[in-house]
Amino acid sequence: MPRQTRVHPELDPPLKASWFQRYLLPGIIFQSAVIAGGYGTGREIVEFFLSLGPVAGLASMAVSTFVWSVVAAASFEFARRFKAFEYRRFFQTLLGRAWPLFEITYVLLLMLVLAVIGAAAGAIAVETFGLPYASGVAVALGAVGALLFYGSSAIERAFAGWSFALYAVYAILLIWSLARFGPDVGSALASAELEGGWFLNGIRYAGYNLSAAAVALFAVRHIRTRREAVTAGLLAGPLGMLPALLFYFAMVAHYPQITSETVPANYMLEAIGSRTFQIVFQIVLFGTLIETGTGLIHAVNERVAATFRDRGRSLASWIRPAVGLGFLGIALLLTPLGLVDLIAAGYGTITWGFVVFYIVPVLTIGLWRLRGSGEST
Repeated sequence: MPRQTRVHPELDPPLKASWFQRYLLPGIIFQSAVIAGGYGTGREIVEFFLSLGPVAGLASMAVSTFVWSVVAAASFEFARRFKAFEYRRFFQTLLGRAWPLFEITYVLLLMLVLAVIGAAAGAIAVETFGLPYASGVAVALGAVGALLFYGSSAIERAFAGWSFALYAVYAILLIWSLARFGPDVGSALASAELEGGWFLNGIRYAGYNLSAAAVALFAVRHIRTRREAVTAGLLAGPLGMLPALLFYFAMVAHYPQITSETVPANYMLEAIGSRTFQIVFQIVLFGTLIETGTGLIHAVNERVAATFRDRGRSLASWIRPAVGLGFLGIALLLTPLGLVDLIAAGYGTITWGFVVFYIVPVLTIGLWRLRGSGEST
């Protein structure tokens, strides 16, 4: 039987959490942690979806969205029921002594994603603003370290606000693209076939991105009932995939030539021809890079804070940015590998760790323990 860690009274959910905090905030945090690992630039969408063909890519996205929703619903309820609002407590409760296997997988992905963020920021600095590659890397990773200093409440506010800006910008991109290239989108979809590989790619993409569910655990503390947890989890999948879907339809107009672009977003923005919108879009995208890096490291900080709490101590404020700077320093060593190589070589390999140490256990052990918990509210 997996052992449970001590439950602390300060982990009880807030008494006056809003409807937004209970139903939408966990999914918003999830989306914020997903987007910048390559999805925001379009490179990840090409690698896992559009490379299969326009129709097969859509089918693969549907698979990923379904897996995200199901696993997030189970995870949020498990976290609520056992007051496991950071991944250490969550996986100790779920996996018992085997829980470090998840942490190893998570930390490996964290370093890879931070490197992707740095590479994406450098590419944006060069291609959009004509600045040195190193300046983009420094600004993005430096902003991550600064935001970590302020803790959970500030991060929640920043993620929520920036996510609404993100949805708006992606919607404008799609509308503008359809106005300019609508017939090309229709012909690309009409001429495409549902080729093989879409189901497995959907599982692979969903797998490693479910690290974002671990990032969102700190927002689950607002949830009070099983219904709220399951609803928030089911909404997390569509909330996480919506910007990608908007982006995908805009990219289809430029298939197949766009699949060879390092930053497909720049290719589309240049095709639209508005320098002003290109700058606005890339500023919003740059913010998503900061969001994802912050979210992934914040999950580690919450795990460290919980360890201190179990020992009767509080976490000094300087430790949060210090942990971030340590990971960011490692990421700087990997960033020169480049955006395309990092996504192609790293993500596909690490996916299976999340499938084995997270998806399968939470949908088997996790659901079994919830069924026997005796609580259904």
